[in-house]
Amino acid sequence: MIKTFVVIGPGAVIVFSPLAAMAQSATGAAHAVGGGSHSRHIRHSRNAHKERARAGAEHMRMMRRAPAAPKS
Repeated sequence: MIKTFVVIGPGAVIVFSPLAAMAQSATGAAHAVGGGSHSRHIRHSRNAHKERARAGAEHMRMMRRAPAAPKS
């Protein structure tokens, strides 16, 4: 049983090491181009604030409308 783990362990390291290298290089390239996380965060927060303001304004418009006449 231990021999199995000894054989599988280094094999797993050899198989998964290229995946880790590709993941690190992919994130590094995105930041070098200029699409960094700070500008993305600022843009997202601005869009979220605009969307929230629109939703609040729509809610207030709906609340100001006259209620429907009661049915008799």
